[in-house]
Amino acid sequence: MPASPFSSSRAPCAVAALVVAGFALAGCAGMSETIAPAFADPAKYELYDCKQLEAERKLLATRTADLQRLMDKAETGTGGAVVSELAYRNDYVAVRGSAQLAEDAWRRNRCRETPPNMTPATTAPQRPDIKPAPKR
Repeated sequence: MPASPFSSSRAPCAVAALVVAGFALAGCAGMSETIAPAFADPAKYELYDCKQLEAERKLLATRTADLQRLMDKAETGTGGAVVSELAYRNDYVAVRGSAQLAEDAWRRNRCRETPPNMTPATTAPQRPDIKPAPKR
């Protein structure tokens, strides 16, 4: 049976379409790092003091690491790259955007890290010295 003229041109078209789709998806992955601040409120950290910013930065770093670990784990399975993108990428980009804004506020306020051995000393309220009532 002779091959039709249409079937011989389908394979190169399919390969070209896959290559174009790959480039498009690669462009989206690279773009997410540059648009991360668009997913966060720019005024969120304006009124934070250094102590609040320090706690927030640690929380955001932990959340970023957790999401990265989940994305890496998802990518090990079949179709994992798609699952990773659909399930975790938006949260990851939003957290990275918040972390960037918190870091900007940290620098703007000229904050410094609290040394690990110098925790703020909180004194417990002193219990009043209560004497027993006199016996009658």
